[in-house]
Amino acid sequence: MKSAAGIAKMLGLGLAGFAAGAYLVRQARKVDLKNSVVLIMGGSRGLALELARCFAAEGAILALAARDSRELAEARKKLDLPEARLYTFVCDVTNSSQVNGAIAAVERQVGEVDVLVNNAGLIEVGPMEVQTIEDYNDSMDTHFWGPLYATEAVVPSMRRRRRGRIVNIASIAGLVSVPHLLPYCASKHALVGFSEGLRTELLKDNIFVTTVCPGLMRTGSPRNANFKGHNRIEFALFSLLDALPFTSISAAKAASQIVRACKHGDANLVISIQAQAAKLVHSLAPEFASDLFGLSNIILPGEGGIGTASAKGRDSESAISPSILTVLSELAALRNNE
Repeated sequence: MKSAAGIAKMLGLGLAGFAAGAYLVRQARKVDLKNSVVLIMGGSRGLALELARCFAAEGAILALAARDSRELAEARKKLDLPEARLYTFVCDVTNSSQVNGAIAAVERQVGEVDVLVNNAGLIEVGPMEVQTIEDYNDSMDTHFWGPLYATEAVVPSMRRRRRGRIVNIASIAGLVSVPHLLPYCASKHALVGFSEGLRTELLKDNIFVTTVCPGLMRTGSPRNANFKGHNRIEFALFSLLDALPFTSISAAKAASQIVRACKHGDANLVISIQAQAAKLVHSLAPEFASDLFGLSNIILPGEGGIGTASAKGRDSESAISPSILTVLSELAALRNNE
């Protein structure tokens, strides 16, 4: 019989061999993004601008698509890139005709899309009692149907050229549901399922799909999120969690990780220690995780306030937010056109 030490040595060698093989495969998939056409849907503010900066640093040519022409113009100013390296297109990602039209325009004016980043996002914060069917529809339109429309539009060209990258920006809420974000969680779960299945379908065509599940990132987005019920309390809590360094991560750091994962064709990326911990606990003890979130929901504000009406974060300010506690988020908002 082999000794315990011998077995341990064999296991160690096996694991080392597996790790080395995985590293070599990852390196073989790596692409150079110089002069690649990168299309970012939902590209006018927030994480999109940090992603644009990172892709631009890799030498990529950027195409940003969003529905607000004014915000796209401001994004161009923030990025301060040469006209030949940055193009903007007005497009509502929830409208399939507009998505198809925008991508056709990208192909005519810039070139065929090498990297598609589905980044458009919508957040409705409030308890279940104040969320409406329309909120669920809007979230699904933005987080599921929008990425599907864009994917369907770019895949034929990628298949013909036998190369391409698709990056779907989901959320840790697409893996672990949390209270007061039901429409968001449901739609992000749909995006994760679509994105992971899409990767298995497209690998044969040498197209790599990366599913990104970030935790809270300091993009400055709470100002443009929608808050229902007791909106001022909801905004204060959400913006505090989004701003504090021990509960959130720098958007610039997150963007750097996303671009690196895209270059290597990674399947999945969970960003931030907090998000990775939430995923681990949910995987190992799902009932415990569910009960823990259920307990936290008890202390969150219930229905009331403005009810099913919706107010932007910037219209839900209080003595708590903005304040010195949210300064990192406020700085991010200035940097990222929020």
